[in-house]
Amino acid sequence: MDYETVVVGAGVVGLAVAARLAPRGPLLVVERHDGIVQETSSRNSEVVHAGIYYPAGSVKARACVRGKELLYARCDALGIDAPRVGKYIVAVDEGELAPLQALASKAAANGVDDLRWLDAADLRREQPELAGRAALFSPSTGIVDSHRFAASFQAEAEAAGATVALRTELVAVDPLPSGYRLHFVSGGEPGALTARRVVNAAGLGQDVVSSLAGIDVDAAGYRTFPCKGAWCSIAPRHRGRVSSLVYPVGSAKGGGLGVHLCLDTGGGMRLGPDIHWVERSPDGFDLSVRDEVVPAFLAAGQRLMPFLEAGDLQPELAGVRAKLVPGAGMWTDFVVAEESGRGLPGWITLAGIESPGLTAAMALAELVERL
Repeated sequence: MDYETVVVGAGVVGLAVAARLAPRGPLLVVERHDGIVQETSSRNSEVVHAGIYYPAGSVKARACVRGKELLYARCDALGIDAPRVGKYIVAVDEGELAPLQALASKAAANGVDDLRWLDAADLRREQPELAGRAALFSPSTGIVDSHRFAASFQAEAEAAGATVALRTELVAVDPLPSGYRLHFVSGGEPGALTARRVVNAAGLGQDVVSSLAGIDVDAAGYRTFPCKGAWCSIAPRHRGRVSSLVYPVGSAKGGGLGVHLCLDTGGGMRLGPDIHWVERSPDGFDLSVRDEVVPAFLAAGQRLMPFLEAGDLQPELAGVRAKLVPGAGMWTDFVVAEESGRGLPGWITLAGIESPGLTAAMALAELVERL
């Protein structure tokens, strides 16, 4: 075999897997774009999630809680910005109090034991600019410089002898008695190599790669349904007015957790993301954000932060999540599966790696190593 392992996809999860597995033998990462973290990993909230929203025992819950601790430890050791800014989940009206209490119970079941309950007076005292009847405060929620975090895995993998091949797209897979022959187009030129194991961490392209290996993605539940989310930036005059992330009462079902206040490591403020189910095309995804989204963002933002005014928001960026369901209202777990049962020993699929995939990246790499 030319390689012990080939990892398909150089998003943050694929790179974390590469860093974890590179010491075990020759490893190659292939990425069809001309740089690492060009899709979902580069266009998200950069939030380090605490593990509040997911059913107890789920892969999402376990990987988020474990991954959060690994992420903070790594960033502390490497000097990567990952401030624990905290998060307020706010119940604005009476009808949201019971769902907020249910979130507290779910978090406790996941081992998140540092949440604080705030009544209206507590919330006014800590964050006087926010509106709300009550809130949960999560001190272990944070934000991270996702690009430096991802690049650290590339550096670690390459230091252990791995190779990262950009502009390299997998186009065919031939199973062999003890591995796989993988056919690529790299820099416009065709080529092939052999690998004992393959990790499909292709994100939005996971189902395409799975199909190349002969997996029926509909029967397996691996079909990817792209879900676009947009953000609007908040006028710089409001910087520092709120010191933590601010979320409405939401759940991990459906498209997302609701439009919320995001902070970045440079002090910027933005609202998002929203939900738009989109189709992929040969030219990729339309990542433009139009002015028409601003009124809905302003209404969602003012409900939590009454100080926002018309003119405070500008369309900013958009990203696309890789979901395993075609619409809102359904919850799915991360899929991390070794495919011997489908006649593909040594082939590992990572499917539906949306939020909290950034937080969970290192824990998912541990799970892949065990498989």
